[in-house]
Amino acid sequence: MIERPDLSDDATGSRMNTSITPDEPQLTGAPLRMSGQERWGVLAYASGLLFLCGLSRPYSGLIDIPIQFFLKNRLHLSAPDVATFRLYAGIPLYVTVIFGFTRDRLNPLGRRDRGFMIVFGLATAAIFTALAFTPVSYATLLGGVVIATSSFLLIDMAKAGLLGTLGQQQSMSGWISVVWNVVESAPFIISFFLGGQLSQTLEQDSTGAAARALFLVGAAVMLVVAAYGWLRPKAVFDHLRDERQTSLTPWSDVKRLARSWPIYPALLIWFLWDFAPGTQTVMQFYVSNELHASDAVWGNYNALFVAGFIPTFLLYGWLCPRFSLRTLLIWGTVVGAPQMMPLLFIHSPESVEAAGFGLGLLGGVCSAAYWDLIIRSCPKGLQASMFGLTTAVYWLAARFGDLWGTDLYKNHGGFVTCVWVTTAVYFLILPVVWWMVPGRLVGAKEGEVIAA
Repeated sequence: MIERPDLSDDATGSRMNTSITPDEPQLTGAPLRMSGQERWGVLAYASGLLFLCGLSRPYSGLIDIPIQFFLKNRLHLSAPDVATFRLYAGIPLYVTVIFGFTRDRLNPLGRRDRGFMIVFGLATAAIFTALAFTPVSYATLLGGVVIATSSFLLIDMAKAGLLGTLGQQQSMSGWISVVWNVVESAPFIISFFLGGQLSQTLEQDSTGAAARALFLVGAAVMLVVAAYGWLRPKAVFDHLRDERQTSLTPWSDVKRLARSWPIYPALLIWFLWDFAPGTQTVMQFYVSNELHASDAVWGNYNALFVAGFIPTFLLYGWLCPRFSLRTLLIWGTVVGAPQMMPLLFIHSPESVEAAGFGLGLLGGVCSAAYWDLIIRSCPKGLQASMFGLTTAVYWLAARFGDLWGTDLYKNHGGFVTCVWVTTAVYFLILPVVWWMVPGRLVGAKEGEVIAA
């Protein structure tokens, strides 16, 4: 049984009566202390925002799996060709720090993060609508995904900056990490289940009709994201202290970010965890071509894999007030590093689906701990810039690891080699935790104040 986290005021934390303007967070003074009920309100608001953003991402949401199979089945691309398309389509993701830095500097509609959701939710919906009525080709798919991703990233960075700031100011980075990981798992599960089914359904339609249905679904979800931006719950925004130093020049902020040592080991750990040559295109082609599984089986495996993380994400919520982050990083990695080894015993479509949930269970604690470390490592006022770097590192690791994996799969030992290489990379995280992560960041438990 997972206990509710202790979200109540501490013995000395009383509410401050400070006047807050309707759309701006407070600009000076210490952050207001939240009551337990208000903290649950923050987690509820964060859950809705995370769910919508996870479902609507052009590069990993509901439409991503149909695009992959569209490339494979309609355009007849090989595994390296699909990986290369995804590498090029991810160009905006490799420079996400630019979008994060934009969030840290600008204030659209005078509503800050909510303004980004409104403006770029509508913009991304318009891009998806245009794609729905554009003739389908390799070039139009690639260009459309790149443009939609660029627009969406400004929403994603606003979300990340907002939640990262709340996690730091209220000393609740552990539970923000838990909610972040659990709730974002739900869109992945839905995307993989429905994405695989949608792909098979669209196989019966003409190319143009299939693309039109696909992108109109994406546009509808983005309109809901824009509508969510109009909400302004007091529990979230009345307790938020704006730490952004817009009086400084952009170059000063760039230098401040670059000189912040804690971000580097956190980013390195995140890179190693996401550099998994055996888990993306390689796994898709292995399951489809060698095990002769359907598109739906591949989608179901991914959905069950992501669902498997959820119980151990919640376990992290119980552990983080009881153990230091350093302890959770080390033992989480020891358990999570061999996560992919059971794939060596997969020999049928049925075993693929059966293995998915168990593999996910092994990775939940370490994933939540890595994200907790990232939140704690953010420089004040540059939270979105840090999450921009994190997103860029993730996609660089994932796409280049994917590309290398297809070479290993095709030329250097096949699927077995990919699994062993992935496991070896995961174990490299341990020396980074031991020797590079600053002790002051990881010595505290959830709710304890971190030394400046």
